[in-house]
This record gives sequence, structure tokens and C-alpha cells, in this order.
Amino acid sequence: MKIAVSWISILAIASMSSAAAQVDKFANVQIKVTHVAGSVYMLVGEGGNIGASIGEDGIVIVDDQYAPLADKIRAALKGVADKPVRYVINTHFHGDHAGGNIAFQKEAAIIAHENVRKRLATDQPAEALPVITFGHDVNVHLNGEDISALHTPHAHTDGDVLVYFTKSNVVHMGDNFVRYGFPYIDTNAGGSVSGMIEGLEKAIAHLPADVKVIPGHGALATLEDVKAFVAMLKQTRAAVEKGLNTGKTVEQLKAENVLADWQSFSGSFAKADNFIDVLYEDLTGAQNGKWREHN
Repeated sequence: MKIAVSWISILAIASMSSAAAQVDKFANVQIKVTHVAGSVYMLVGEGGNIGASIGEDGIVIVDDQYAPLADKIRAALKGVADKPVRYVINTHFHGDHAGGNIAFQKEAAIIAHENVRKRLATDQPAEALPVITFGHDVNVHLNGEDISALHTPHAHTDGDVLVYFTKSNVVHMGDNFVRYGFPYIDTNAGGSVSGMIEGLEKAIAHLPADVKVIPGHGALATLEDVKAFVAMLKQTRAAVEKGLNTGKTVEQLKAENVLADWQSFSGSFAKADNFIDVLYEDLTGAQNGKWREHN
């Protein structure tokens, strides 16, 4: 009995330490608010960028970061207007973008692609799941703003959406477009480089040239930045494809530093060798790489 009690005590202490570490991780996070255009603002904290339409009818937010940050996010929004959050749109299911669902579902309807709900349902409680889902696109009309969420199949994941605030002329790209370097492609969740290219090219063809772009991570951008990002995706894919067509292995391509011309995209999170693995998988369908985790 003493041994059992000791183990229970150890497990309890470990659990409390883990919870404390989780709280400490977000204790010093500050939410920075930037007015983008019209009714739309961008909130930056810990995790993916948040887009928000704020007006007399209330607030629509795109993504909600992590649950422990919910009160800080609410306070930041209240600093702009003392209005309720009425809707949350998830750009995809990853925890740094949809982790706050469980906190915001108490006050707002959560909207997402049907695949987001399916993936969240595998390890999240019912309270964290979207209550409104769609297959291709959905529109929210609030604050005199037509907010359109459009599905981009098999891009960053299989549940991604781009969210366009039509009146304010602002688009939130989610992790289809990021500014930390090579993108993370969640191939285990149906993502692909080809799908990301296709989705972004369609968006570029239909969005106004002067649209303001909120990336999934990083500073505000323009459509020219998105075009440069797509060019990088296509050029790196072509470089790896050329090497594979000459019979080279993935390890040989890495040893030759085949992505040297795009070294500026290789960062602490997404390194060139990781991206070679992802490109190889995209081109061949074979899982060669081990870069398969995301927070």
C-alpha cells in the first residue's frame, strides 16, 4: 500500500508540474493588435496569427491560438471594441491555430471545414469541435462585411481554408502561406506541396492585386509576397524532381545541397533537408522523410 501511495504521489506531482509548465509557457505572452484595413485587425501572440473583423455587430475571429491565451485574446479584442466574439473560423486543425476552441465555444459558434472536425474529434473533447462545418465554402455576413472561407484541398492539411474579408480587402491564408521560411506540410493529415501550389495559384488569380495578406505566421504581406512564395515552391520541387530523374537518391540530393539557391528559406523550424523529404514524398508518393510532427 505504501508503494502504491508513493507512486500516486509521484504521478500527482508530475501532473501538477506539467500543468504549471503549461501555464508558465504562456504567462509572459502579450497579444499585439494591428489594424489591417476596414474592419479587420491582426492579433499576434503565441501560435498562428489571428484575423478579426470587429464592428457593431460583434466580432468574427479567424483562428484562436491556444486555450490558455483566451483571456488575453479577449482583452486585446476588447481594447478595440467592447463587443462579443460571435464566430470563430478555423483555418485548419493544428493546436497553434485551433487550440483555443475549447475556450471560445462557450460564447461563439465555431466554423471549420468538415475535415477539421473529423481530425479534432480523434483527440479533443466535444467542446473543442466546430459546430458548423462545410465541404467547399461558407460565407459569414457581419459588420457589413462578407467573409468568405474557401477550402484549399490537400494543401497544408486536408482541411485548410483561405478566409477573405471582401469589403476590407484582406485575406487570411492560414498556414497555406507562412513567412518563417520553407512551409510545414502535414502529409499525415492530407497535406501536399502540389495542393498548396494549386490552392495559392487559384487565390492569386481571383484576389485583387492590392489585397492585404495575413499569413499563418509572420508579418503582414502582399500578393507579391505570396507569388514569390509560390515561385519558391515550384522551383524547389523542380530542382528535386530533376535530381530524382537522373537517378539520385534523397540522401545524395541532401549531400549536394540541391536547395542551396533557396537557403534563405531554411530556418530553425523548417530546414532544407526537411523540405527535400517533403518534396520527395510529393513527387513520388513514398514516405522517405521523418518530418511528421507539429504542435
